[in-house]
Amino acid sequence: MGAVDPGPSRWAFGSPLEADPEGPVAIGADLEPATILAAYRAGVFPMPVHRGRTLAWWSPDPRGIIPLDGLHVSRSLARSVRRYRTTVDAAFDVVMASCADPRRPGGWITRGVRRAYSRLHELGWAHSVEAWTEDGRLAGGLYGVSIGGLFAGESMFHRETDGSKVALVGLVDRLRDGGATLLDVQWTTPHLASLGAVDVPRSGYLARLAAAVDRPPPASLARPDRPPPPSRP
Repeated sequence: MGAVDPGPSRWAFGSPLEADPEGPVAIGADLEPATILAAYRAGVFPMPVHRGRTLAWWSPDPRGIIPLDGLHVSRSLARSVRRYRTTVDAAFDVVMASCADPRRPGGWITRGVRRAYSRLHELGWAHSVEAWTEDGRLAGGLYGVSIGGLFAGESMFHRETDGSKVALVGLVDRLRDGGATLLDVQWTTPHLASLGAVDVPRSGYLARLAAAVDRPPPASLARPDRPPPPSRP
């Protein structure tokens, strides 16, 4: 079954082409499902500022993406991929809670953001990818929003070595197999760059985005998996 259309948003996001490349392109609005989806389709994403008191919308220039044929998998990461099992939507709430852990440095995921993306998950737009150890423990994961051939990555976490990286490998495999064309990571950090993330101009990102959202969504994200059973002592 496909994602549920929440209807039109009461807010309109114009083209961000002339907006500040480093600051927010808009302030305010809301975190209703229709609003968030309209923002992603316009090349914009929400990230609260001022300790979550202000809802800001961003479209950085340059924009970070991971080319689906350009993921860097080192030998050590390849070993971790063989050691862990990946799933889709087997533990969305746990992944979101782990990404939103207030003890993490630079945390920005507020209760309102958690509620908003959980609602998007219930409607079939937001997904998690999990990495599990051989004995059934959650090693790491990530979550984001899928619209057509776009996957907009939001956050990732790990509890075990390479846990988040293995989840990313699992995501890229599923996107590539499902015909997706664009993996957005917002900003290219040194960590993401080591995995193959590159910067593209905002104009180039928007052109890729327009083509991506018109594609059918990957079927590989439409079937939730069961978490692996914990091993018995």
